[in-house]
Amino acid sequence: MEYIKEPLILLFVILFLGSALGQAKVKGLSLGSSGVLLVAMIFGHFDYQVSPIVQHLGLSLFIVAVGLQAGPRFFRMMRSSGIIFGLIGLSIVLIAALTTIIIAKLFGFSTALSIGLMTGALTSTPGLAAALQATNDPLASVGYGIAYPFGVVAVVLFVQLLPRILRVDVVKDLEKVQGPLRNAESPKVVTIQVTEEWIHKRTLSELGFGRYRSVVISRVIRGDRNIIALKDTVILKGDRLVAVGMQNDLDEFCHDVGKEVETNFKNADHIQLRKVVVDSEEMLGKNLKELSLRSLYGVTVTRIERSGFEFNQNPNWPMERGDVLTLVSSEDRLDEVEALFSRKRLTVTNVHIFSLSLILLLGIALGMIPIYLPGLGTITFGVAGGPLFIALIIGHFGKIGPIKARFFQPSNQVIRDIGLVLFLAGAGTTAGSGIVEVVQENGISLIFGGAIITIVPIIAGFLIARKLFRLSVVHSLGALCGGLTSTPGLGAVNQLIDTEDPAIAYAAAYPFALIFVAIISQLLIFFI
Repeated sequence: MEYIKEPLILLFVILFLGSALGQAKVKGLSLGSSGVLLVAMIFGHFDYQVSPIVQHLGLSLFIVAVGLQAGPRFFRMMRSSGIIFGLIGLSIVLIAALTTIIIAKLFGFSTALSIGLMTGALTSTPGLAAALQATNDPLASVGYGIAYPFGVVAVVLFVQLLPRILRVDVVKDLEKVQGPLRNAESPKVVTIQVTEEWIHKRTLSELGFGRYRSVVISRVIRGDRNIIALKDTVILKGDRLVAVGMQNDLDEFCHDVGKEVETNFKNADHIQLRKVVVDSEEMLGKNLKELSLRSLYGVTVTRIERSGFEFNQNPNWPMERGDVLTLVSSEDRLDEVEALFSRKRLTVTNVHIFSLSLILLLGIALGMIPIYLPGLGTITFGVAGGPLFIALIIGHFGKIGPIKARFFQPSNQVIRDIGLVLFLAGAGTTAGSGIVEVVQENGISLIFGGAIITIVPIIAGFLIARKLFRLSVVHSLGALCGGLTSTPGLGAVNQLIDTEDPAIAYAAAYPFALIFVAIISQLLIFFI
């Protein structure tokens, strides 16, 4: 078996066996990429070691991919109702951290082992990466490997059994409870006749109708003429303005401008609303200002829905796959623009090696800078935190100077998956060399401690979402799975109800939990 010690052969044997184990399913559950970790730990026990360079390379790639994926939503949600889900995610992580401190003191676990148990209970690989960087101790991987299986199973069972225990009809409960995910009302189309003298012979740009928030003027009807509303369009007294917006804003606009009249759809060129999903690769990363939909196609964007949240249109927002645009125009023009946003061809990858290398370089350099925290001492972001922070910022803006970060989802997924398995292979062989001794020393207390660190945040997180923020059971469970970064848990919620609401809540909470667990995993070394 000497040939297995050849570094490349060893690496790919671990990846092959670990992937095979991860794909095996028992009652619909699988270990996924954590199968690589478990196989690597077995090899590590028999003194086979993957190079630390491979582990650090994988960690950097994985963390950058996570940051680029979370960046576009993370900062925007902090300025919207998504902050509720951020608070739920933060609460779950803080409760897990507090429980970990208590368990560590109670059973006398080491710092690295305790933090590893927490990241395994939360099924958070970025948290494990941060823990390894902060502690520089492979025992973190041991704790992760022991707590992870229970963390996966516990969330799935909780999600499946809770509605039965509470005897809740999740469909009726969702209809009854009004949550923050979607606006209660949809945009309306009205026609308003201009009666005020102050508007006569002034352009839309001069009138500054933007102060009415959601209101957008799509058409100006003058006699039998139908005019596309542009910034330099002159408005005359007696014109009829086809306006789109939320009812309260439209009422205020109508009061200041004139009076609402019956919409004549014949004169209005059959004006209608339509929701269009962004799916074309050519549209990703472009903003509304670049597309010039109003001047080129006579189509107005009134609202943008992203991850379940509706926003007033912003001309500088770059498009992401899955964005839902509310458009206003005539039927034929809407057909033309809808085709523009539809998928035209399959693009497999668009990885920009120059940008990826520069993001990694900047992130690793930032991670080496020592940061002093009063009362806690000096810490560094490390190979995990530095690239994560840089990737979040660049992912938010999409492009900074020569750095491009709008990789297509398949590209980002490839970077993340390759980085993850390389990292787990290295971390697993390092941890495996001492796993038997650790289990012999701590025995059943490890299993019990990991179970407690899993169960307490699950129950507390659900109660916070349900009782404090008064979310529906479906939204509470979706946010809980996001806060625990549990994709199998989300799959179980999706089996309860045929709606996108669980996935929306999950997507809203997930980025916050992802970031917070990585940060808190590094800070815990000062408290255990």
